[in-house]
Amino acid sequence: MFPGSASQQVATERGDVAVSVGGTGPPVLLLHGYPQNRRMWDAVAGRLTDQYTVVAADLPGYGDSFRPAAAPDHVPHSKRALALDLVQAMAGLGYERFAVCGHDRGGRVAYRMALDHPQRISAVAVLDVVPTGEVWSQADAQLALLYWHWGFLAQPAPLPERMISADPGAFFDLHVRRLGLGQAAGRYPPEVMAAYRRQLDDPQVIEAICEDYRAGAGIDREHDDADRRQGRRIGCALLLLWSSRGALSRLYGDVLDVWRPWADDVRGHGVDASHFLAEDEPDVVADHLTELLDSAAWTAVP
Repeated sequence: MFPGSASQQVATERGDVAVSVGGTGPPVLLLHGYPQNRRMWDAVAGRLTDQYTVVAADLPGYGDSFRPAAAPDHVPHSKRALALDLVQAMAGLGYERFAVCGHDRGGRVAYRMALDHPQRISAVAVLDVVPTGEVWSQADAQLALLYWHWGFLAQPAPLPERMISADPGAFFDLHVRRLGLGQAAGRYPPEVMAAYRRQLDDPQVIEAICEDYRAGAGIDREHDDADRRQGRRIGCALLLLWSSRGALSRLYGDVLDVWRPWADDVRGHGVDASHFLAEDEPDVVADHLTELLDSAAWTAVP
């Protein structure tokens, strides 16, 4: 894991969450995306530990964290449920208030955390996502081709699980790597890429991935739509970073405009990187995170 960190399992109501913790200062929770684990933050975390206590966590269902039991309504894999798991994990480490940054699926957990637990979240950053409800409400033919895996992974069980399990190597090489994973030379240690690839050999992880996307197509969208109707907004500072050569700009134009109805303080930048910008450009991501955290008027309460 990142230099100076120690790994541990933290108990929550639903199961144990795997984390790596290192550094000193106010706490910052880092959440990975699909189909990775907490190792994606190694380079960024190492650049933050002089000023912050960094907690990199495996989302429930991924890595070394517990596997939520699947349910017909997909609620156990909803971002609301995962956000609560991570809030409890941070409390178990002694942090009742903290900043959070998430990439991809982790970004969806992060913004849900800021909406559902505003008293706990001091600042939030999300990488290369727009809100789930916006994705589905603006879905069109271009999205169907660029984000085809959203519809595929959300199909009823066990169709996508069986298809992925039939040739996980092909799924990883022909889909995940084509999203940009591993393409930036020198940024992806072989052991980290191997750890990502091994997850697709675990039927429980594949199920969790599919349940994650089924929740996104249903209950997560319902939660987002309800927030929009009720006028609920993120009250803390919100940083957006996205791939300037990725899908978001093509699909949504001004990414900041998409997020402005969702938060009071929206700021952000495109980054010249693939979808996996935290690994492609860790210095850039760490610099923007540090600027957010330094400028946010917040106090972490241990």
